[in-house]
Amino acid sequence: MRRIEQPGPAAPERVEWAESHGLRFEMTLQPGLTLLEAVRRSFAAAGFTSGVARIDGAALSSFSYVMPALSQTPEHAAFYSEIFRPPGIARIETGALTFGLRDGAPFFHCHALWQEGDGKRSGGHILPDETLVAEAITLPAVGIDGAGFAAYVDAETNFKLFGPATVPLLGATREGRFFALRVRPNIDLAGALEQFCAEHGVKRATIHGGVGSTIGARFEDGRAVENFATEIAIKSGRVWSEGQRMTSEIDVALVDYTGAMAQGRLTRGDNPVLMTFELVLEAG
Repeated sequence: MRRIEQPGPAAPERVEWAESHGLRFEMTLQPGLTLLEAVRRSFAAAGFTSGVARIDGAALSSFSYVMPALSQTPEHAAFYSEIFRPPGIARIETGALTFGLRDGAPFFHCHALWQEGDGKRSGGHILPDETLVAEAITLPAVGIDGAGFAAYVDAETNFKLFGPATVPLLGATREGRFFALRVRPNIDLAGALEQFCAEHGVKRATIHGGVGSTIGARFEDGRAVENFATEIAIKSGRVWSEGQRMTSEIDVALVDYTGAMAQGRLTRGDNPVLMTFELVLEAG
């Protein structure tokens, strides 16, 4: 399986996790706010400080983003491009975000594909506080209580990345069994989730959110993305048991460092994580 050497030592725990309660809710984004503030207000109104959401169909203006890029130094295995600020309104085709805390303040990590004001299709990493909501929209989200996502300096990749953290229960919900997860580099995404579910007695799980990167991509229909630096959003996913073994289906959208985009179902066992992959699993 493909592998990319990271600049720092590999942590022994390859899947970080924290168990929580959770709740699916409708996230309403108000126009005129930064996307970060609109997301924060909606999560706060539902009683949560962390969770994940989809942003399919969102209309954004004063839109700012970066793409994956090759690193110019040995300090990182891959890096980010310059900042792009296309004019007009960008409309998200498909995308996911992780909402949590960075340096003690609300923040999100978001990957998406979209169409820009001039009709150009593109994709990448949306900058939270440099992007405005252009039109009101209601979108599906999942808030988690008793766990959350918090950014920390990761010695392995030399980036500040979201990871799961145990936090005090806020009392927003006591429902369900949810897990905040981060999958580390150089292990297969599907295999990591299947093994996690098997080890924690989860016979069936739904994937919510899902933001990260893989080393290129291999799809079930035989297509392949060879360029190793990608930014990916999970469109939908599930994990379930078939007899004595676990299996999964993970549908994604991605952009690579050349700007090429792809969508499809990942091949199990052949899509190692490049930098990180964070998501929420809902058991049941």
